[in-house]
Amino acid sequence: MSELTSVPKAISGPSGFLDDRLGAGKFLKRNLRKIFPDHWTYLLGEVALYSFIILLLTGTFLTLWFKPGMEHVIYDGSYAPLKGVGMSQAYASSLEISFDVRGGLLMRQMHHWAALLFVASMMVHMLRVFFMGAYKRPRELTWVIGVILLTLALAEGLTGYSLPDDLLSGAGLRITEGVAISLPLVGTYITFFLFGGEYPGMDVISRFYSLHILLIPGILLALIGAHVVLTWVQKHTQMPGRGANNHNVVGAPFYPAFMLKAGAMFLFTFAVVAGLGTFAQINPIWIFGPYNPADISAGSQPDFYMGFLEGALRLMPAWEINLFGTAHAGTLPLSVIVPALVPMGIIMTGLALYPFLERWVTGDNRAMHVSERPRNNPHRTSIGMSAIVFYGVLWLLGANDEISNVFQISLNWTTYIGRVLVLVGPVLAYVITYRICLGLQRSDAAVIGHGVESGVIKRLPHGEFIEVHTAPIDTVEDSLRSKQPVPMLPVEEDSAGIPPKGMRGPLGKLRAAMSKSYGGEKIPLDDGHGHGHEEEHAAIGASDDKSITRH
Repeated sequence: MSELTSVPKAISGPSGFLDDRLGAGKFLKRNLRKIFPDHWTYLLGEVALYSFIILLLTGTFLTLWFKPGMEHVIYDGSYAPLKGVGMSQAYASSLEISFDVRGGLLMRQMHHWAALLFVASMMVHMLRVFFMGAYKRPRELTWVIGVILLTLALAEGLTGYSLPDDLLSGAGLRITEGVAISLPLVGTYITFFLFGGEYPGMDVISRFYSLHILLIPGILLALIGAHVVLTWVQKHTQMPGRGANNHNVVGAPFYPAFMLKAGAMFLFTFAVVAGLGTFAQINPIWIFGPYNPADISAGSQPDFYMGFLEGALRLMPAWEINLFGTAHAGTLPLSVIVPALVPMGIIMTGLALYPFLERWVTGDNRAMHVSERPRNNPHRTSIGMSAIVFYGVLWLLGANDEISNVFQISLNWTTYIGRVLVLVGPVLAYVITYRICLGLQRSDAAVIGHGVESGVIKRLPHGEFIEVHTAPIDTVEDSLRSKQPVPMLPVEEDSAGIPPKGMRGPLGKLRAAMSKSYGGEKIPLDDGHGHGHEEEHAAIGASDDKSITRH
């Protein structure tokens, strides 16, 4: 019996050694039993973390063979169609990894798929946090770090995408150079820093390589560590429902429940990336050929996360401003500057500032640990959907040439329609989403006030046919009753007709108007008392057996 209950010496020895010197025993005991809220949406952020780990592992493998040089070489590898073709050393080494290194093509494709999954999971995770209001105090810093991480991920993807120096990535690099050099005041300095001189130069691949494997990953590692630590300390916001409030945590302990779930999710993520890398070809650089500034190909498309910038460039009219009325004094090419700065600025800056702007509008500085259902904050949900439509239209029109070719639509008309949609689409999305949210709130109020439609039809004594309503199950009712009015500022004038302090002046009046519109209760929950026949519906439902209630 003692052999079964005693700790093996191989474990107790090292554990005691570490505990005596580092005091890790109490720390582990306290944190391994830490309770975390439990919901499948919390794993979206985990997928981003695991994708980043796969990127580090596959990227380390690729660095052993990749040669980041622009020196001109003659290809003599195993891919016959390119034998004897002149190319850069970077492109030649990429072909070598793909065809001559054992497992090289698999690692290249896993690296590329993991990069796409990394950015996609970050986007979906951020949308979940935004729509459920999980960025509020005390998680504002965690949210801002997440926005910076997404921005850096886009830069990391751009630098990595350019490294093979094939024709497709070279076309993207040419656009990058054009955008950089068009920036007023700093454009020439940025271009010289990246390219070392005239485009394309001999330094761009080596400099992008340093950014891609050293600088940006180092910053990402530091920020991901800070993000994870803050999430560990603050925990996820829990879903509304039975027993969940701002003063407790309803969930499972980190060990073993959360640890087992996280481990399984990592293995599943790895399996999906490995499966895609094995069976779904991506970025076949040998088909595109080496980059030549004089060559171009039709249907060139960047990876999905850069598609919205491509679309902005294609939709923007060819506007420019000649300073002092002459091109000799300087030209501002708005056709490049606006697409490069405005869409990214609207989306990223808006995301970073939203928690603070919302707090300014509502005056709500409470600590929040329970997520909100998106329908219960209709203005925020509508703003989010407007941003998604804005991004989506730009992303879609990044392929306006392909749309035009496939559907036999004039390229000019495709562009004109896109210019209208990028302005009108977000407004329509806002209005439609707002009305849907109010409709869903009315539906929730009807469930609380009159019960759930059971599908059972009964005839009343006077001959009328009605549908039986039954009480919602406890978990549904608890979730619905967790709804709270959106906070708003006190804007009532005192007896002398003077607005509260801070609500005076143009800015104060604007803030008061925004708070009144944004906050408050839009559709109150019913108090449970029906009217007329609705009382009979509920009464009949209450008298039925439980088998009807389950339907």
